[in-house]
Amino acid sequence: MMQPKSITFRLTLFFSAASTAVLLAVGYLIGTSVETHFEEQDLAELNGKLELVRHALAKVRSAGDLDDVPRHLEDALVGHHGLFVAIVGEQRRMLFSTPGADFPGTLLGSRLARDASGRPQPTEWESGAHAYRGIAAAAPTEIAGMPPLTVAVAVDIGHQQEFVAAFRRMLWAAIASGILLTALLGWIAARRGLAPVRHVVEVARGISASRLDERLPLDSVPAELVDLASAFNDMLARLGDSFRRLSDFSSDLAHELRTPISNLMTQTQVALSRARSAEEYREVLYSNLEEYDRLARMVADMLFLAKADNGLIVPRSETVDLAREVEELFGFYEAFAEKQGVSLTLSGEGAVHGDRLMIRRALSNLLSNAIRHTPQGGPVHVRIERLESGETRLAVENAGATIPPEHLPRLFDRFYRVDPSRQKASDGAGLGLAITKSIVDAHKGKILASSADGTTRFEIGFPAVEAE
Repeated sequence: MMQPKSITFRLTLFFSAASTAVLLAVGYLIGTSVETHFEEQDLAELNGKLELVRHALAKVRSAGDLDDVPRHLEDALVGHHGLFVAIVGEQRRMLFSTPGADFPGTLLGSRLARDASGRPQPTEWESGAHAYRGIAAAAPTEIAGMPPLTVAVAVDIGHQQEFVAAFRRMLWAAIASGILLTALLGWIAARRGLAPVRHVVEVARGISASRLDERLPLDSVPAELVDLASAFNDMLARLGDSFRRLSDFSSDLAHELRTPISNLMTQTQVALSRARSAEEYREVLYSNLEEYDRLARMVADMLFLAKADNGLIVPRSETVDLAREVEELFGFYEAFAEKQGVSLTLSGEGAVHGDRLMIRRALSNLLSNAIRHTPQGGPVHVRIERLESGETRLAVENAGATIPPEHLPRLFDRFYRVDPSRQKASDGAGLGLAITKSIVDAHKGKILASSADGTTRFEIGFPAVEAE
């Protein structure tokens, strides 16, 4: 399998490709511009000499004047090296030609090439070791009955071609060097630009259970990587919080499991210390059964929370009458409430969509918790109301000691107790509120806890019930 290319390689490749395209385009434009400049310069000179010859021929009125034309032209062309002129008459009879001129027959033909504007079209040719560029045009005279003569003017462009060839070699060498230099600079720029990313990698490699407090400094990160660095820092914060919770949870779990296991071992050791009657062994087994039941409930609760953490709890959707479920739970806890001297009251009504057994379990946990922590003769009141937004709210209130504000955010943590000294078996394993929150979250609701002036309130907000 091909290994993915690094970002540095990709950026260098893209930068080099872009700069190569730009340099090639610039080189092509420069080369073309130089050639066009020489061509235009030559055409300007050729057109000037052509007009000079045509002007001289326009003054010819007799055969004698025509014979004097070559002498006038030789005088006019003195000092113009590399410039050639030829005058052709009828049947291609050469009337005048400068020494060394070698004009092709196509240029001196009867059909003279012209461009779109009507000007003579330049022609290029080679003769021996020389290259030429020339034009031709008709030149009328004042001699009656004589057809127009053909005038051809050419210039030697060999030195131009040598210069352009040398210029192109230098230009393409400079472009090749520029491509290599831009590739090197692109690689350096990419490496320096990605230095913050490498710093992120170094920090990530150094993350461990004991170094979750590491953070990326946002003020030294480029603007394009601020969101990445901020998300990375947030991830580290979540990991640190999760690790702390996991560590606390593991410690609490070990502590909670140690108590029933220690009880089982102690009772078993005492039972085996001497011979006992069948009734005494039966009492030991009943006592052990209670501890086993406590362990079983704890394991079941832990499995439920583990499924909730992994999103494996999918509640059924059915209509649940909250008032009816609360009344049935009142009947279930009636004996326990009477024993505690607690009164149970209900006001309001409402229905929600969800899993009836799961919602019943959440309400049962809240009621059980409220009854246990309500002083003798105190009330536990359940309120149900339907808000204008369509949300249904259920609140469980009980009188009792006010919970300090610093403990409220952690009431739904596993094994958390406001008073660590309260660890009687009747107090449960400390998982009831955590399970309740998981059930409420699975139903996309919210649960809040508040405590003030001797009243503690747990409030569940269920989402609005959509019309069938």
